[in-house]
Amino acid sequence: MPFQVSPGVNVSEVDLTTVVPAVSTTQGAAVGHFRWGPVDQRILVNSEDTLVNIYNKPNSNTATDFFTAANFLSYGNALYVNRVVSGANNATTGSVGAYIKNEDYYNETYGTGISTHGDWVAKYPGELGNSLKVSACQNANAWQSTVSTSYYATRNSPTVTLAGNGTGSSNTESQFVVGDILLLGPDKQQRKVKTLSGNTITLTSNYTSNTVANYTTDMTRRWEFFNNFTDAPTTTSYANTVNSQGDAIHVAVVDEDGQFTGQSGAVLEVYDNVSMASDAKTDQGGGNYYKDVINQSSQYIWWRAHNSNASKAGTRADLGTNYPGNDLPVTNSMVKGKDGATPSAAQKITGWTLFRDADQVDVSFLLGGDADATLATHLITNVAEVRKDCVAVVSPERADVVNNNSYEGKERDDIIAYRNTLPSSSYAVMDSGWKYQYDKYNDVYRYVPLNADTAGLMVQTDLTRDPWYSPAGFNRGNIRNSIKLAYNPTKTERDELYKKGVNPVVTFPGQGTILFGDKTMLSKPSAFDRINVRRLFIVLEKAISTAAKFTLFEFNDDFTRAQFRNLVEPFLRDVQGRRGITDFRVVCDSTNNTGEVIDRNEFVGDIYVKPNRSINFIQLNFVAVRSGVEFSEVVGQFG
Repeated sequence: MPFQVSPGVNVSEVDLTTVVPAVSTTQGAAVGHFRWGPVDQRILVNSEDTLVNIYNKPNSNTATDFFTAANFLSYGNALYVNRVVSGANNATTGSVGAYIKNEDYYNETYGTGISTHGDWVAKYPGELGNSLKVSACQNANAWQSTVSTSYYATRNSPTVTLAGNGTGSSNTESQFVVGDILLLGPDKQQRKVKTLSGNTITLTSNYTSNTVANYTTDMTRRWEFFNNFTDAPTTTSYANTVNSQGDAIHVAVVDEDGQFTGQSGAVLEVYDNVSMASDAKTDQGGGNYYKDVINQSSQYIWWRAHNSNASKAGTRADLGTNYPGNDLPVTNSMVKGKDGATPSAAQKITGWTLFRDADQVDVSFLLGGDADATLATHLITNVAEVRKDCVAVVSPERADVVNNNSYEGKERDDIIAYRNTLPSSSYAVMDSGWKYQYDKYNDVYRYVPLNADTAGLMVQTDLTRDPWYSPAGFNRGNIRNSIKLAYNPTKTERDELYKKGVNPVVTFPGQGTILFGDKTMLSKPSAFDRINVRRLFIVLEKAISTAAKFTLFEFNDDFTRAQFRNLVEPFLRDVQGRRGITDFRVVCDSTNNTGEVIDRNEFVGDIYVKPNRSINFIQLNFVAVRSGVEFSEVVGQFG
């Protein structure tokens, strides 16, 4: 206890309850090409539905990476995804595109605004952004107004002509915007504006009431999204309290072309009575500045600049500001969005840098997708081997197995040639091909690499048994969502592949498609050439090293060493009871923590384990004997 200089009671607390913690073994990582979503940012996805919500549905260019991710999620519920692009642009409401890859990049580069890209920009790069439209209603006149003009409307015609005979202007473009809702004729028939030209309005559908000629009753026009809001934007309650006026606006984000929802013109988001005042608050005390509200809430757009007609937008309301706005809605379609090219292996390698640091992100599987030899080698050597707490899972290239049957055994030869370009490593697993599966989003069938399924089987094994069980075979190795295999190896071919560390995936009639091997890509004979042993040691090393961190900066004495042994041994007994190991021993005493070790400020714990082995080969001997022979005479003589 600390020294005391006067009488008193000092209370101290020592925590000796530390245990070896459970560690995650089911999280995957994927880097790929998608149509939507943040770029150069790790996002944890928990289901295929979430994958679609963030990265959108696949097309022919993105299907391989999409279904690699989706297939893994069909076995587990935790996958970190990093989207990479090549030459992509965000759509904007201006005349030029922009490149904003994620929220951090937006805040650092464009958060203060830039008018050359218009008022709004799509949240993420890609052609999907071109489907968006943003409409802002800045005051009550834009919400609904009366147009004083005479007009002609012919029955069963989509054309309305402004007369301009002294009762009002005949210039349609100064009084209406495309999308406006017009109330026409004596019965106030509602029709939507399709185009405007000179004194002519073309409607989206025919006016069907009685013909009106030189009709002088004032025409009512309404904002296109009038019915999506309860009332006109005027002044927020906050602005009223500080003697400001006209700060409220409505904003609608619309799927104009139907690429997001499948329905053209579907309203995606509405922002009701947000404020042009930078200091605006809601009645509950939250921020209500329209720029911040939309940036923080929208899944589709970023703010880029204040509209030129909203000259006071961005100023404080507590200065007694009057906020003018445009008397017509400000509606803009987004353009200039671009998908760019398919990312190269080099660009995907750059994307994988977000997963190199084990302290920053906890993952157990690296999904190779359609990796070529360059990318697969990088995954194994520069990510999995560096981290040493996960395995890279790869498949042969598409051309090796899809329609590659120019001679018997060509698929096998090309798979082995691909394998031979990759390094030897116990932190890597390779399967034998691609599967044919249904793409429900496009109603087609596609070939997809099997590495996500191979990793998924390991996840499934973790969830139903333990990481040190083999994921292969008829009990735990059933591949999901497979119509057929691009390459279904024969027994002879499986023998050749397995010798090279390639795990065959095989379709057996009536028994499904099965992962039929559990080797790592380690070339030398070792216990670590099996998936279950490698994953056993990953779990042991990860869990015990996590617990051992709390020994740092303690004294290297008998007490600390005993505490370490008491920490590790119960954990290993539990693993032994769950059939992961057959025996173990923990040595942490003066024999390996000598005076020299202590003087170097080091601490040594030696942990010996005997891993359990999976059965790869079964020998069944059937021996026929004569009636008079005793079994004891022959048992054990044949093997």
